[in-house]
Amino acid sequence: MKIGIVCYPTFGGSGVVATELGIELSKRGHEVHFITYKQPVRLELLGSNVHFHEVNVPEYPLFHYQPYELALSSKLVDMAKLHEIEILHVHYAIPHAYAAYMAKKMLQEEGIYLPIVTTLHGTDITLVGSHPFYKTAVTFSINKSDAVTSVSESLKNDTLRLFNVKNQIDVVTNFIDISKHINHFTDCQRAMMASDNEKIITHISNFRKVKRIPDVIKIFYNIQKQIPAKLMMVGEGPEKEPAEQLCKELGIEDKVVFFGNSNEIDRILCFSDLFVLPSETESFGLAALEAMASGVPVISSNSGGIPEVNIQGVSGYLSNVGDVEDMSKNAISILKEETTLSKFKAQAKTEAMKFDIHKIVPQYEAIYQATLTKCKSLL
Repeated sequence: MKIGIVCYPTFGGSGVVATELGIELSKRGHEVHFITYKQPVRLELLGSNVHFHEVNVPEYPLFHYQPYELALSSKLVDMAKLHEIEILHVHYAIPHAYAAYMAKKMLQEEGIYLPIVTTLHGTDITLVGSHPFYKTAVTFSINKSDAVTSVSESLKNDTLRLFNVKNQIDVVTNFIDISKHINHFTDCQRAMMASDNEKIITHISNFRKVKRIPDVIKIFYNIQKQIPAKLMMVGEGPEKEPAEQLCKELGIEDKVVFFGNSNEIDRILCFSDLFVLPSETESFGLAALEAMASGVPVISSNSGGIPEVNIQGVSGYLSNVGDVEDMSKNAISILKEETTLSKFKAQAKTEAMKFDIHKIVPQYEAIYQATLTKCKSLL
């Protein structure tokens, strides 16, 4: 198949999933075209089966905000015609599904039919989509898609609750390439992060309020009072500076490392002993899955799709949102005995294997094929 993929080319979970999906599809013999405003961060190799087409948004004095949806729609039309793209897979209902529908209608004027598969990732539903200003557009975009998927049962239920959805929604979970999480690093590299007697606690996110960054700091503060430890904070965002200030106030700034955005996530997770994700909500919890794939147990909230990934008492523990004391207690219970820690590490890796990319991508292929077959029958 010739597949067009539209996503945000960022460090965020949806961009990572879309990029990894496209790369795997190309390995399975499909021709993949990424169409977005910048080359995705994890799209390192372009070749005969993987292509990138940049969406340029020309500046025009009339517009206070440049019309990205208009530029994207036009680019989709041009690329669909030039490369004979058979199906379009867009990640996020708005603006991507919205722009894709406009491209589809323009192509129909020329006798070309381009089916749209829309994957809902969370922010488009739980935050943006539920706002009255956007609700009509999101509902329209979902219902005008030829197939719709969500990354968790929780997100599917939220979508059906918040919107008047007429389309069927198939759950196709996020995934991980387990082969990329095989440890190739040496112990001497761990020494750059912490001493031998110190446990390494890690958090990775975009440092927004929904991630509850102060809770991460407070949980670590409680841990380090009983167990020698270092905290690795990976990511950028508006909550980073307040977090650094909180560390100073608690007197633990020498035990916390702020990395910013990093392309060495695998290296950091490889030496981590525990991953902390106390988010207000997560549609899936891809960061937790990446940790588990590296054999890192997870202390998390029980919100959204996280319980579908982090299994209570197996890969880690779940607590109510904001319950710092319970999360701290659970973290210490895992870390204080090496035998317990080793057991949770092994169990976390086993749970992660359920989401291996080679088990999930065929589900998307089946949806593409069924969508193409259905659309051709309607012509």
